[in-house]
Amino acid sequence: MLRAPSASAAGAASACAITSSESETTPVGRIRSPQPVKLIVPMLSAHTKLLEDAREALVARFGPTDLVSAHLPFEYTTYYRAELGASLQRQFLSFERLIDPGELAAIKTYSNMLEEEWRVEERRRVNLDPGYLTPAKLVLASTKDYAHRVYIGEGVYAEVTLAYRGGDFRSWPWTYPDYQSESYLCILRKIREIYMFQLKALS
Repeated sequence: MLRAPSASAAGAASACAITSSESETTPVGRIRSPQPVKLIVPMLSAHTKLLEDAREALVARFGPTDLVSAHLPFEYTTYYRAELGASLQRQFLSFERLIDPGELAAIKTYSNMLEEEWRVEERRRVNLDPGYLTPAKLVLASTKDYAHRVYIGEGVYAEVTLAYRGGDFRSWPWTYPDYQSESYLCILRKIREIYMFQLKALS
């Protein structure tokens, strides 16, 4: 049952309205083009050959990589086991060409097309999770909505998975355990180091 606002609530609303009116003199921020960002694609599969095939397809589309991680055992959850199989391996790719962050939805659409191409009997055999690094954060794309994700078009949502502050990556309450692990963070630090050097060269 809906309730009428109390007198104190009405007074607070009035105060908010006055505050809002007073803030109208604040200068409006200018719209600017975003800083180019660093494209990464974490891949997950039980098939080494599929990871190689996915890498080749992504390089053909987005250009050469400047970091290819070792295969990391994925032991943080059994969530993917029924579909992707056991003995899963994670591998990170980062790409030399910097991108506009507005490209992320289209990149996720393309990576999903690759996943479908290699699907067998309604089961995916590889999981591709494109995202990007900025100086301040790691963003990953998802097809699933949630409270901490923002819709960016083409059926795709963006999530700030990690923040970078105080000289290192920091997790959020929603950050998956694997992205809090030292093995992942070590790779992301290296990618960020490459990226920051690129930005410095552009300035």
